[in-house]
Parts: sequence; structure tokens; C-alpha cells
Amino acid sequence: MNIPDLVASAKTVHARYSAGRMERETVREWIGRLGAYDGPTGERVREAAEWFRANKNEPVSEEVRLKDLERLAAIFAS
Repeated sequence: MNIPDLVASAKTVHARYSAGRMERETVREWIGRLGAYDGPTGERVREAAEWFRANKNEPVSEEVRLKDLERLAAIFAS
């Protein structure tokens, strides 16, 4: 997946998760399957993947859910 496709996918995942239309486990699996990317985008993908690996207990608090959304948004932030 190239970076523009990654950004589009991250926006979609973020919107669905934020709206409650995607389960957290699905988001965690999606981020875990992403490959390596260069530059700042790659660093944000690695940070998000690490966050979801380290915080995989369910159920999660609203605070953790908001951090999930922050990590996802960082992937498509300019």
C-alpha cells in the first residue's frame, strides 16, 4: 500500500471506529498488518502499532479509546 492509500485507509478506519461502526479488535488487527513505511508516516504507523500491541486488554476506558483515535489520526495528520 502506498502512502496516499494508507492515509485514505487510516481516515476510513478512524471514522468508523470513532462512530462505533468498527470494533477495537478489528482496528488493532488492521494496524498490525500494515507494512513498513518510510519517513514520518512510517514512524506514526509504528507508534500506533506499538500502542495497540501494548494496550490490547478489553474492555477499554474512554481515555484509552481517545488515545486510540489520536494514534490513528496521527497517521493522516500533515
